Amino acid sequence: MFKRFIDIFVSAIALIILSPVIAFVAWKISKKLGSPVLFRQVRPGLNGKPFTMVKFRTMRDALDKNGNPLPDSERMTLFGNFLRSTSLDELPELWNVLKGDMSLVGPRPLLMEYLPLYSKEQARRHEVRPGVTGWAQINGRNAISWEEKFKLDVWYVDNQSFWLDVKILFLTVKKVFIKDGISADGHVTMPPFEGTRKENE
Repeated sequence: MFKRFIDIFVSAIALIILSPVIAFVAWKISKKLGSPVLFRQVRPGLNGKPFTMVKFRTMRDALDKNGNPLPDSERMTLFGNFLRSTSLDELPELWNVLKGDMSLVGPRPLLMEYLPLYSKEQARRHEVRPGVTGWAQINGRNAISWEEKFKLDVWYVDNQSFWLDVKILFLTVKKVFIKDGISADGHVTMPPFEGTRKENE
C-alpha cells in the first residue's frame, strides 16, 4: 500500500511538472513522424493481466511490398533514437503508473506473446506490477541477455524494498545521462525473446 501511495504521489507530481516537456515532445513527434503521437500496445501486468501501455512513438511507418512493417533498424529515425536514448519516450507511462497498471519500479512489461515462453521461475517477474524502470534496467538494460534480465527481475521480486526502489530510480537517472545499455549489440533495440532452450526443452 505504501508503494502504491508513492507511485500515485510521484507520478501525479511528475505529470504536472513535466507537462510542458510532454507537450513539446508530442508536438515534435507530430511534426517529424506524424500521427499518431502515442504508441499503444497491450502488455502483461500484475499476474499477467493485460493492460494497454502508452509510450511516445519513435518509429516511422514503413512497409515492404507485402504490407508488412520493415525491420526496426529501417524504421528508426535519428529523432526516435534520441527519444529512446534519453528515455523521453517513456514519459507517457507515468499515466499507466497513476492508473495502477504499472509502478515506478518493477520488471519492464514485455510482449503478451512471451508469456508461454517463460520458465516457471522467469514467470515470477509478474508477481509484482511492471515498472517504468527496474533492477535489470540499471544492470545492463538492453545490453544483457534475456536470461540475465529475467534473473535480475526475479531477484527484484524477492528483494524489493522502499530503499531499493530509491536506489533504482537514482541510478536510472544516471544511466539516462550516460546513455548506457540502450540497445543490444547489433540491434536497434533488443532481439525478440524466443524462450530459454535449456528450460523449455
